[in-house]
Amino acid sequence: MTTTVVLVDDHELIRQGLRRAFERTGDFTVVGEAGSVAEALAIIAEHTPTVVIFDVRLPDGSGLDAARKVREANPTMGIVVLTMYAGDEQLFGALEAGASAFVPKDAPSDDVIAAARHAAVSPRAFTANDLAGAMQRRLSPSGPQLSPREREVLGLLAEGLGVAAISKQLFISESTTKTHISKVYEKLGAANRAQALMTAMRLGLITNPADQTR
Repeated sequence: MTTTVVLVDDHELIRQGLRRAFERTGDFTVVGEAGSVAEALAIIAEHTPTVVIFDVRLPDGSGLDAARKVREANPTMGIVVLTMYAGDEQLFGALEAGASAFVPKDAPSDDVIAAARHAAVSPRAFTANDLAGAMQRRLSPSGPQLSPREREVLGLLAEGLGVAAISKQLFISESTTKTHISKVYEKLGAANRAQALMTAMRLGLITNPADQTR
């Protein structure tokens, strides 16, 4: 028997890519696609698939809210949350919504397939690549342990400086700066500068960053 799947993403190219990836496996059948929450809920009600792949950001609402509704109505349905913004907040949002798995959009298609297989077999057992690290960061009473240099880099990021400017100010190579930034993001459970600065503000590591969008 094949496992039935519904793909929910507002980007048609992403849905097409996922459809091809699932169809290549031989054990999945894509029975529906949706580009919005409303379409998704209607298609899921019609087909009752084994697994649903939800994007987080949809034009008429949150994929996490939709996933929560689907979980309440279908306790044994597999739910995979696929997102471009793969920080700790999104991961725990997926967990709290009742998802079976959480996968960043920049992950290989094989990771999405693996998550769907897990969701089909163990829909109520949550999995994510950095789940252990995210749990440790959430449970740590002292917050993330940044080195003195990483704190310097975080402060300069908060001032809106880019890699080249940070490198010049700290007298280090751009490669080294990128490594420090990567470690800061990892320790804060962030996927980009905006997430890192928001988390740092919440933890009291910085105040009033000049730019959270660069």
